[in-house]
Amino acid sequence: MSETRREFLKFAVAGSFAAGFPIDPSLLVQSNPLKAEVDGDHFAICHQVRDGKTFAPQPITRRFEVVIVGGGVSGLSAAYFLRDRDFLLLEKEPHWGGNAYREEYHGQGFATGSAFDEKGTASQQLAQEIGLTLLPINFPDPTIINQKWIPDFWRAGLDQLPYSTSVRESFRKFRREFLKLEPEKDATHLDAQLFSDYLKDYAPEVKQWWDGYGASNWGAASEDTSLLVASGDFKDINEDQDSRVTLPGGNGAFSAKLAATLQQKHAEQMIADATIVSVTQQKSEVQITFSSAGQLHTVSAKYVVMATPKFITARLVAALPDAQREAMLSYRYCPYPVINMIFDRPVYNRAYDTWCPGSSFSDFIVADWVVQKQPGYVQKNNILTFYTPLTEAQRAALLDVGSCQRLAARVLTDFQSLQPEFGAAEPIEVHFYRRGHPMFLPTPGNFTKVIPVANQPFDRIFFANTDSVGPISEVSGAVEAAQKAAEWLKKQAPKTSAGMS
Repeated sequence: MSETRREFLKFAVAGSFAAGFPIDPSLLVQSNPLKAEVDGDHFAICHQVRDGKTFAPQPITRRFEVVIVGGGVSGLSAAYFLRDRDFLLLEKEPHWGGNAYREEYHGQGFATGSAFDEKGTASQQLAQEIGLTLLPINFPDPTIINQKWIPDFWRAGLDQLPYSTSVRESFRKFRREFLKLEPEKDATHLDAQLFSDYLKDYAPEVKQWWDGYGASNWGAASEDTSLLVASGDFKDINEDQDSRVTLPGGNGAFSAKLAATLQQKHAEQMIADATIVSVTQQKSEVQITFSSAGQLHTVSAKYVVMATPKFITARLVAALPDAQREAMLSYRYCPYPVINMIFDRPVYNRAYDTWCPGSSFSDFIVADWVVQKQPGYVQKNNILTFYTPLTEAQRAALLDVGSCQRLAARVLTDFQSLQPEFGAAEPIEVHFYRRGHPMFLPTPGNFTKVIPVANQPFDRIFFANTDSVGPISEVSGAVEAAQKAAEWLKKQAPKTSAGMS
């Protein structure tokens, strides 16, 4: 790509900052960066909290029955389930959705994170309840290896792998043996084992595929993945019917609809761009202090729902029991940029999600896949979403705009080399969305040992987030956690206690 073309590109960097995909560190310091207009997440106050700064509580300005901290899918869902109560919803970003956030280009939606849901989940049912119909993906994932496009990779595709006979047989053997595991019956035993140990008996190419797949789907390569998680996911891959559903914008379309539904009647009870700095229990209430527009504010609540990741929660909630705080701080999280490239002509529409082992990105999706076959639909721009998880050691690189630009340039170069027809593909815009801790790593024991300790209610505080449910970060887990929070509060406070503001 010429320097003139690079300068023409519009490049937006936004998101929350910074573990899973074994990307070569040199990718962040080599290659020419794309010219960028840079935006970013609000992280300065969060880093102050992380570093131990204390913030003085302010005079209490309002009292609520329940304050919900965090405006991602967990917090939005909790607010929806508690919408008949006197609630306040606080979110540190200026928009709602958390890791499920939808952006648009000339009216076309695209995902900046959480991509799809599944039929029959709590989240799909809630989407339907608020009037949103998620559409079926209905296409098995292909993989591109050595410039060869391999459809239905883990079934018919195994006979088409551009590998030696012995490597192809290793893939087939893996499939046969791995499907014999019983994650539903043997959860504790499987959760105690590393997936990478299991993979030692197979060709390195098998591990390479899974390291990219796991980093994208649950934020961890095989060295940090419980055997329980991988075996359970593999059974889903091999189901006869594709249960996945989505819309352009991924689960961001769901969170946007959920936020809009709440705002129709409860807009004054929803405050965005409000960074929580402390949550402190008193004898008969909980005090929540947050920063908004450069000012500190304190409100109180009878109850609090912490719909925030545990590494944040442990630093915000005062006086947690030692064992619980230790469990929360033992979680590990991945840094995860998502790069959307917008093309003014059709470049790739062959499949929804295509896996690319050995590339600087794990996979890419076609943003408008599920609406392409709707009557009268005409694709205006071909938007491809590249998932580019990093290792934990590379988290700090996401704080540097130049590193982000260089990574985006490498992703484009790697995409252009995947197949000959991609070589001339040049985007008219590139949007780089960075998150520092979007998904927790499903390390051995996390699901069966850590989560049960970390998610116990603490007096007047309930912990609702995907990392309260597990075993991996999923939109369905976010809604399930919110449902549990609503049930808990209703038991603590029968309806007669509402109306306290």
